[in-house]
Amino acid sequence: MTLTCPTARGFLAAMPAQPAPLDFVVVGLNHQTAPVEVRERAAVRAGFEEVLLGRLAVHAREVLLLATCNRTEVYLVGLRTSATAAFEAAWGEAFSEHLYVYRGEAAVQHLYRVAAGLDSLVIGETQIQGQVKRAWQASSDLRLSGPLLNKIAQGALAAGKRVRFETGMSDRVVSVSSAAVELAREALGDLGQRTALIIGAGETAELTMTHLRAAGVQDVIVVNRTAQRAQALAEKLGGRACAHEYLQEVLPEADVVIASSAAPHYVLGATEVEAALAGRARGMFLIDISVPRILNPDIAGVPGAHLRNLDDLQDLVSRNLDSRRAALPHARAIVREAAADLSRWHLTREAQLAPARQPQLVGQACD
Repeated sequence: MTLTCPTARGFLAAMPAQPAPLDFVVVGLNHQTAPVEVRERAAVRAGFEEVLLGRLAVHAREVLLLATCNRTEVYLVGLRTSATAAFEAAWGEAFSEHLYVYRGEAAVQHLYRVAAGLDSLVIGETQIQGQVKRAWQASSDLRLSGPLLNKIAQGALAAGKRVRFETGMSDRVVSVSSAAVELAREALGDLGQRTALIIGAGETAELTMTHLRAAGVQDVIVVNRTAQRAQALAEKLGGRACAHEYLQEVLPEADVVIASSAAPHYVLGATEVEAALAGRARGMFLIDISVPRILNPDIAGVPGAHLRNLDDLQDLVSRNLDSRRAALPHARAIVREAAADLSRWHLTREAQLAPARQPQLVGQACD
């Protein structure tokens, strides 16, 4: 049948052939695509999140910035330029060979995997759930999170919770902190008679101290730029607090040094470690799980100093995750199901909004 009525032809021409695609993009880099030297260039320093979000908001309507020790990712709704261009403009650096970009449902599935800990260095780790929640809150506080990003973030947190409790992945805690402590135990043997020094007093430092205690370490020194935070952590878990300016004085006591801080510069280098080792009969094992790193790589050249970083945890982590790998098919199925729910919600929303988007054609009658 041929339609000759101008009104009918105009109405049909105005109707979309299919629903608009899900307007959601992620661009970022992580431990799988970039070595620690690159990840630390893209790291987000404390207090700088709002500046970056402001720069990214120039390129999109809604923005979420997720930055952890192993990833820096930007989630965008209403992107007005290329995702790679938006990322590199915000940081003022070129990262293109290390960046991944996912769109639509693939981007949704990626965030859901991230929130569930399935994309982490340590599969199933639990810290990422809180990090995603805080990233979403930061966007909301700046009014950079709208209806679509809110719905996707809520779905990610719900999917992460389901994965942990329906698959049993949360039954046995495995984290970067626990891996760091185990790496020290592999190198030094029994840690019961060793002294550990933690640089930092945040969430990761607290988790590290918990694992050190579980490994039998009795003497733990907590060093932080803010002496009160060091004191609070030491009192909470039983240890000694030390202000950062006295780090060089307590360093000779340490058999294990675990660095977990957001300092904007190196806090220890070869000179300080060499001086600390001068009065010791045995070596020192140092692990930097900070991004950017705060232990200068030149420490590796000091005799008696054994320096490791996040990338050195890869092999150890993979050996420890057999039980969690067995749960991966179930976990991935949950993520796919949750992402499909989001897609159905999107299609329903598009169908409800479609009439309002159609032109109102009046005044022309058809015979």
